[in-house]
Order: sequence, then C-alpha cells, then structure tokens
Amino acid sequence: MGEGSGATVEQEVADWPGVSTGETSRGGRALTYGKVELGHLHGNSFADLPFPKKVRDELIEQGRASVHPPLPESGWVRHRLDGPGDVGAVIELFRMNYDRAKARAEKQSPRQTAPEGE
Repeated sequence: MGEGSGATVEQEVADWPGVSTGETSRGGRALTYGKVELGHLHGNSFADLPFPKKVRDELIEQGRASVHPPLPESGWVRHRLDGPGDVGAVIELFRMNYDRAKARAEKQSPRQTAPEGE
C-alpha cells in the first residue's frame, strides 16, 4: 500500500493473529479474519467497516464514525483518515470487528483446553 495513514492501519491490523489482507473489487485493501471482512481501506483517504446496525448507530451518535455514503441504510460506517489521530481511531474500529469475529469463530469451534495445573 505504500506509506501513509492507510498503510499504518493495514500494517497494524495485519499483524493480529488470523488477519489477512487482499485487494477489493474496487481497488481498496480488505482486511479479513477467516472469511469475515473486518473492513477495507481506500488508500490514505478513509476506511469502511461493517457493523450490526445498532452498533453503527451508536458509533455515529458518538462521533466515532460517519454514515457510509454508498450504503447509508446498511450497517457500514466510514471513518476518514485526515490526520494522525484518525489512525488510532480507525484501528480501534478494526479491533472491535476483530474481537467480534474472533469470538464468533471460537464459539463455533471451541478449543479443548486442559484445566489449570494439568
């Protein structure tokens, strides 16, 4: 992706266990956990991330994200990458999706763990 805010976000999120990156059909960079898209980056301009509508509404109300213009009625949100402070905010949004996707995957295929002390 090169240098800049989008590259910084991609490098951070791609380092999380189970995350992979790839191209979107519209030239962006998708970040996925398994088969779940956590969101995608449009260069150093902005990130688009999917959330349940209730979470989307809360994020918009809190000023942490804005409506996704192409799909304003969906759960997708957009966060612009206008400055250094936006990098951390976008990484937090990706972390929210990562934690949800990871928890769902673990619930679907729980790992067998030995009790403590064994």
